[in-house]
Amino acid sequence: MSQLLKTRISDTLSKELDNLSEETNKTKTFHVNKALEVYIHQYSDLQIALDRLHNKNDEVISNKKMVEILCLNNQ
Repeated sequence: MSQLLKTRISDTLSKELDNLSEETNKTKTFHVNKALEVYIHQYSDLQIALDRLHNKNDEVISNKKMVEILCLNNQ
């Protein structure tokens, strides 16, 4: 199921979206959906990183220790 979302975008962004749509033979809806998916995923990752950064109980692991944990020093 899908939902209708109405929004206003700048003329410049609209032209860029038109050009992208033409170049890729994909709809504007396709590109807007993909852009929102990427934005939401990246925002979620950022929030997790910020939460961990500000969590005083979250252990900080050195680069050397991380290499050991991932067994990357034997490759």
